[in-house]
Amino acid sequence: MARTLTAVESHGMTTHSLTEAPRTGFDTAAAVTRSLLGWGVIAGPFYVVVGLALAVTRPGFDLTRHPLSVLMLGEHGWMQRANLVLAAVMVLAAACGVLRTVRNGRGLAMATLTGVYGACMILSAGFRPDPVSGFPAGSEARTVTTSGILHLVFGAVGFLALAGAAFAYGRWCFAAGERSRSRLGTVCGTVILLGFAGGAVLAQSVAGVGLLWLAVLAGWLWIAVAAAHLYTVVPHPVLSQRTGAGA
Repeated sequence: MARTLTAVESHGMTTHSLTEAPRTGFDTAAAVTRSLLGWGVIAGPFYVVVGLALAVTRPGFDLTRHPLSVLMLGEHGWMQRANLVLAAVMVLAAACGVLRTVRNGRGLAMATLTGVYGACMILSAGFRPDPVSGFPAGSEARTVTTSGILHLVFGAVGFLALAGAAFAYGRWCFAAGERSRSRLGTVCGTVILLGFAGGAVLAQSVAGVGLLWLAVLAGWLWIAVAAAHLYTVVPHPVLSQRTGAGA
């Protein structure tokens, strides 16, 4: 930090003191980290809005009985696959931002598990689910394929990893004395686990699809909240706008 020798005249006497000169410059590393975390805030709304738009425009799709993943089937299935991959890339960017922000064991756990979730999203997009009753239009839920099984496996691993990341965030916040955020991480992790498990057991029922939606929304909520929180932890990239505590 640059310091300036300043002369001050008071009551006829001149004294000198060291004062901090205004900081100038730009911290590129901080800017990159904040940008990466910002994608974590955008990912969930992007995925949900695009998914719902496709859901209401695809013939035969029923939001009360069909999970969004089956939108990958049929003539326009590439749209939902693209939606999943783009959201996954945003999640991976956010995971990199977490790793750059929290440089300890829990930070590594949060970043790694979030990254696993993003990777599983991409793998799930690469292996299409099996048709379900009524979608694509006229289909019956009779076929079990290797692709469908792998889609479910990657989905399960992804949700487990996401729940683990939420729990790690909760423990990190608890250690930092931020109890409300700690509770949020723990609640989201629990909802993700129970929602996905319930959705798998009650598949293609109204309750099952509802529980799966609960898990999906809890996961996106945690990613957005955690990314927004960590965004504030990273010092402002413009040095002149940093507070004394964030310098």
